[in-house]
Amino acid sequence: MNGNENSLAGIWKDWRLHAIVLGIVIVTELIGTFKIPVGPGVILLLPMLYALVIGLGLFFTPVVKEKQSKNAEPLIVLGVALLLAKIGVIIGPSLPEVIAAGPALLLQELGNLGTILIALPVAIWLGLKREAVGMTHSIGREPNVGLIMDKFGINSPEGRGVMAMYIFGTVFGAVFLGLISGLLATLTPLSPLSFAMASGVGSGSMMAAASGSLIAAFPELESQIVAFSGASNLLSLSTGLWVSIFIGLPLTEKIYARMTRNKEGY
Repeated sequence: MNGNENSLAGIWKDWRLHAIVLGIVIVTELIGTFKIPVGPGVILLLPMLYALVIGLGLFFTPVVKEKQSKNAEPLIVLGVALLLAKIGVIIGPSLPEVIAAGPALLLQELGNLGTILIALPVAIWLGLKREAVGMTHSIGREPNVGLIMDKFGINSPEGRGVMAMYIFGTVFGAVFLGLISGLLATLTPLSPLSFAMASGVGSGSMMAAASGSLIAAFPELESQIVAFSGASNLLSLSTGLWVSIFIGLPLTEKIYARMTRNKEGY
């Protein structure tokens, strides 16, 4: 217990980490939001995206040491907790609208199965073996990592695959969703609220980036966008693991076995 307390005290006393974060926040806020027109749509470059890129770049410089990178991990949980608290407060007044969209919200988790139908064939075509099962059975967030670790082990090909996607999603997922959500919402005739629902993939950072782009494009719908994206993300966190256990992973195994039958003697 004392070790944990000392560790937490060390995090709050890490002045270098807090100075780096404060500097990144100031720089990104000074840069502001950029809008790049693409036909009838627009790509939104938000301060959060700059912060991710700058933070990643600083990691490979002497400015950020191993101590700062380790101390930053638990602070991410704190930041996401504050975000979830804000979402919970906003969802309350918008609850009737969220309930009215019930079937769409409940069925949106099935959309994550698209990673299997699209990404798995591509992974096999690129020459990946069992790693492809871990990489494509889901979007590879924390519950899915736990599922693969429990079933196959951390040192298995499936374990290496899901960890690769977890790291890739952590680094690039928020950037990708932040860019693509704002572009598609302004480029297509679909409702911005449908993209808000789609942004709730089970990752707080990805949801924040996607909903931030939508709010920048449609500020008059801010409360609805936050409510729908938050409710969608909550459902993905609560139901996504069960979908992976009973549908996602068995379906991935079956498709992988069929597609590699001739190669591996199935």
